[in-house]
Amino acid sequence: MAGVEQTAACRPPARRALPELRLAARLRACLPFLMIALLLAAWEIVAHSPLVTPFMLPPIEAVADRLVADAAGGDVVRNLSATLARTAIGFSLAAAVGIALGILMVHNRIVFWFFDPVISAGFPVPKVALLPIFILWFGLYDVSKIMLIAANAVFPVVTATVLGLRGVDRHLIWSARSLGAGERRIAWEIVLPAALPQILTGLQIALPISLIVAIVSEIVMSGDGLGGAMMEGARSLDSPAVFAGIVEIAAAGYCLVKLVELARRRLLVWHSETTTNFG
Repeated sequence: MAGVEQTAACRPPARRALPELRLAARLRACLPFLMIALLLAAWEIVAHSPLVTPFMLPPIEAVADRLVADAAGGDVVRNLSATLARTAIGFSLAAAVGIALGILMVHNRIVFWFFDPVISAGFPVPKVALLPIFILWFGLYDVSKIMLIAANAVFPVVTATVLGLRGVDRHLIWSARSLGAGERRIAWEIVLPAALPQILTGLQIALPISLIVAIVSEIVMSGDGLGGAMMEGARSLDSPAVFAGIVEIAAAGYCLVKLVELARRRLLVWHSETTTNFG
């Protein structure tokens, strides 16, 4: 009897802990919205204080009125679609080139020997400084902006692909070969699933970089897009327009990050990072 009682005492109270885990998960899910609400409250308090002028920090209602006016006039849809189109094209190009180059670097020593110094030296360099060169090469329109986006976003994709492929457990590959699996089957059923979390992490890093570079290139080169609209508001000293652009960029970035997180959960439904979710 004593042994049975000790076994029961050592058993983890999984059923009693599950509601607490679900409550903690819900609280974590609500935390970002709470932080946004606190930020908006602080914005409104400071905007109505004597510390700033409405030109320096317009109140939320003025920015909201400008957002409604831009949405009714179609400016939000037009500028947002232009920025997201450039971001998507540049990010897709960086993803395709980065993954392919990472695979080649892992499987070919000559390719690794040639590109590893370039990746190592070029990763920390602010590639936005290359914008004048891209303007000379590709002109003043969308091509130079898209190429600049791809040039900035490709580095984390290449690095994540190389790290992911090199981090695959070699015992899994040796076991599959000993059972008669071919190289193509090993690549699709063992190597790619094992490296996929790391590759997706690189893509998650590259996507916000793509949006940031798109905005910066639009600010510098003007034209349509969210960055161009913000610069137009700054030139005309329209403070609500500038802050409305910041809100639109923040909303677009938040939605992109959440979409990538959703795609990651779908692609890694078999992985431990999704199976341990108690939400």
